[in-house]
Amino acid sequence: MITIFLAIAPVFALILMGYGLRRGGIPSTEFWNLNDRLVYWVLMPALFFAKISAADLSGDLGQYGLVLYAGFFAAIACGWWFGRRFDAPVASSLLQGSARFNTFVALAIAEALFGTPGLQIAVLGSALLVPVVNVTVVTLMTRQLGGGNGAVLMGLVKNPLILSIGAGVVFNLLGLNEVPVLHEIARILGQAALPIMLLCVGANLKLRGIGGSRRAIGLSMLGKFIINPVAVILAALVLGADPLTAQVAIIFAALPTGVASYTLARQMGGDAPLMAAIITVQTLASFLTLPLSLALGQYVLGAG
Repeated sequence: MITIFLAIAPVFALILMGYGLRRGGIPSTEFWNLNDRLVYWVLMPALFFAKISAADLSGDLGQYGLVLYAGFFAAIACGWWFGRRFDAPVASSLLQGSARFNTFVALAIAEALFGTPGLQIAVLGSALLVPVVNVTVVTLMTRQLGGGNGAVLMGLVKNPLILSIGAGVVFNLLGLNEVPVLHEIARILGQAALPIMLLCVGANLKLRGIGGSRRAIGLSMLGKFIINPVAVILAALVLGADPLTAQVAIIFAALPTGVASYTLARQMGGDAPLMAAIITVQTLASFLTLPLSLALGQYVLGAG
């Protein structure tokens, strides 16, 4: 576990650095807001496109998908069940907090632990998870909160991450793996994505004035840090998943909720302050829970 913690420590150090820089006013609040959008609209889509379009899709993606989905659907079922005890806005934030994950941190940790092969597997995991997670979460939140959410659903169609994943798959299937200039640009932009993204994750944390239901926050952590990784480990054990693939799947399962959940909560009428509290508490807790989950996975699965 110490080895795992030391390997991912730089990732969390960059998150804390981003928090300190923004709270210190360096260089400005507007700078961090613009970088957030740069990562979301340009750098991460470029990384996804570059990796997926050139990836080897001949492996057993079905088994990998089953392992990933086992954790996600177990966690979201848990969040939905617990949410029945709260009013709709709180329940919707509990739902997101139980099952959504920070895609960007997943890529950074996979690369830190397992190098380029780990990053490649994590990118494929994102391709399998991101569309399913977004459609499932928005559909369930629409049922919880009601109202006309056509604009939100349309936003999924225009989601730059989903679009870049789709473009990468199309290029791959058509055999257009390497297009001169285009792929070089995508790779260069993708290389800048992870460090800038980690700083932005930290810049978006809000430690002051954490509010909301402590019970809801605790239940979201039960779904996120226990139900999700345990379901992934069990699925990997039953299916006999490749050790490296299983470890990357555990990373996705044990990640804190992504900052995009806060935006979605505001758009759809959920409890946005509670969502912000869940994101912050989970991110801090994951400094410990993520190494524990990976160590448990190594012990149970006999991985490296």
